[in-house]
Amino acid sequence: MILRRSFTLLLAAVLLSATWASAFAQTLDFKYFDETGHNVQGEFLKFYNANPNALILFGYPITEEFTKDGLNVQYFQRARFELHAELPEGQRVTLTPLGTVTYSTSEPMNVSGNALTCQKFSTGFEVCYDFLEFFNKYGGANQFGNPISTFEYRDNKIVQYFERARFEWQPGRPEAQRVVLSDLGRIYFDRLREEPALLSSVKPMDNSQSSILRLKSYAFVKKAVTLADDSQSIFIVVQDQNLRPVSNASCNATITWPDKHSDLINIATNENGIGIIPLTFTQQQQGNLVYANVSCTYKDLKTSTVTSFRIWY
Repeated sequence: MILRRSFTLLLAAVLLSATWASAFAQTLDFKYFDETGHNVQGEFLKFYNANPNALILFGYPITEEFTKDGLNVQYFQRARFELHAELPEGQRVTLTPLGTVTYSTSEPMNVSGNALTCQKFSTGFEVCYDFLEFFNKYGGANQFGNPISTFEYRDNKIVQYFERARFEWQPGRPEAQRVVLSDLGRIYFDRLREEPALLSSVKPMDNSQSSILRLKSYAFVKKAVTLADDSQSIFIVVQDQNLRPVSNASCNATITWPDKHSDLINIATNENGIGIIPLTFTQQQQGNLVYANVSCTYKDLKTSTVTSFRIWY
C-alpha cells in the first residue's frame, strides 16, 4: 500500500513537472532585443529567424506586436510584419510594401548602364551597379519586390525605391558596405501617426533583467547665469540604450572655473539614473563661463557630456 502510494505521488510529480516544463517552454517562444527593448514572438519570430540576414534586412523591432485595423502587425527599423491568419501555415507572415506606400515622385537621376552592370525589370526600371549586387545578394525580387523608381537624390543621398524597401548609397562606409536599407519601418510608423507610446521599451516577456549595452548621459544646470557669489546645482542623467535610468553609475565632474583652476567631484546616480552636484562659490570673475565636463562609467561602459553656466554679475 505504501509502495503504491509512493509510486502515485512520484507519477503525479513527474506529470506536473512535464506540464510545467511545457508551459515554461511556451513562454520562451520569444526573443527579447536589448538593443531596442522589444520582444518578437510566435510566427513573427519564426519568420525573422528564418532569414539569415534578418538584422540587415529588417533591423531590430521598434514596437511590440499589436492589432491595427483587425490585423496583427509589428514594426521593425526597416520593415513591418503582417500576420494573415487566413493564409496557409508558413505563409501567414508578409511584409508591408513599405517602398510603395512611402514613395512619392521625385526628380530622377540620369544613370546609364549596360547589360553587364544593369538589369531591367517588368516595372520598366533598371537596377544597376552596387544596388544590383546588393539586390541579388539579399534575395532579389522575392525579398524587395520590383524597383518602382530609378536612382533619385533625396536627403543628400542617392536612393532607389523598391516595392518593399529603399536602397541608399553611403560612400563614407567601407567598400562592399556602402549600400544600406533605409529605415522605412520608422518612416512609415511616423507617417501613419501611430501611437508614440508603442515605441517605448518594455520588459522581456519572462520578466528577466534586460542588458545594458550602451550608456547615454546628459548634464544641465539649475541656473543658466549666476552671481559672482552664488550657488548652483548640476544635474547628471545616465540612461541605457532604451532611455531607461541607470542607477549606480559612477560619474566624475571636472568643474573648470574662470581662473582656469579645476575641481573634481565624484557622484553616483540614484535609482532614477540622476546625480546632483551642489556648488557654492564666491568672487568669481563676471562675464565668464564655468564648464562642467562629466564622464560616467557603469561596469565596462562609458559615456561623457558637458554643460556650462555663466557668471553674469
